Amino acid sequence: MSLPAPYYQDDLVTLYHGDCLELMPLIEADVLVTDPPYGYEYYSRRSASKKQQPIHNDDSIALRDEVLREWCDRPAVVFGSWKRKRPERITNMLIWNKGAFPGMGDLYAPWGTSHEEIYVMGTWPRRLGGRAASVLTHKPPPPGANAGRAHPNEKPTALIRDLIGKCPPGTILDPFAGSGSTLRAAKDLGRKAIGIEIDERWLDGAVRKLAQDNLFAGGVDA
Repeated sequence: MSLPAPYYQDDLVTLYHGDCLELMPLIEADVLVTDPPYGYEYYSRRSASKKQQPIHNDDSIALRDEVLREWCDRPAVVFGSWKRKRPERITNMLIWNKGAFPGMGDLYAPWGTSHEEIYVMGTWPRRLGGRAASVLTHKPPPPGANAGRAHPNEKPTALIRDLIGKCPPGTILDPFAGSGSTLRAAKDLGRKAIGIEIDERWLDGAVRKLAQDNLFAGGVDA
């Protein structure tokens, strides 16, 4: 099997439409940065009529774990949730603090979950540069496509930039590219990146994000 023609490609980023388990063995990359299926399909209790279509493969952590086995002991940064079993061989855990955003979850509960876990995995080289706190505070993208969110589980590009900024050198791989936040963050930092996305619904949004001018030029968001 050979790699298909890229769905999108520029000087730094390549995006493939396909199955990550089929394509990963054909791709050379150095650091995994990804937001995999968490293992649950959540729908708000607010209105049964507003249920979204499910995210592909988001009913199990099996695909996540298979990808991590394929990746072996190379450096990885992987989003996750306390609601499901954490991956094996975690070396550190970071917290994405969403600030005052109460999240969704059980809308009858007095508190909304306003954080997510981020797992650091694999063997990392001796650190370069200063250390950073393990709690990263970034507002999530506004909910709803009209407000700018291109994927239900979209992560803020600024958060991903913070993560990639601490990663070892080399090509970034995101086998669950979704709306392209990891690829966009890598491109903003001048890093080469490869993404794979099996669900065609998100590809056009990712391409639009990647085709934008670098909004991070000069080190600050426009």
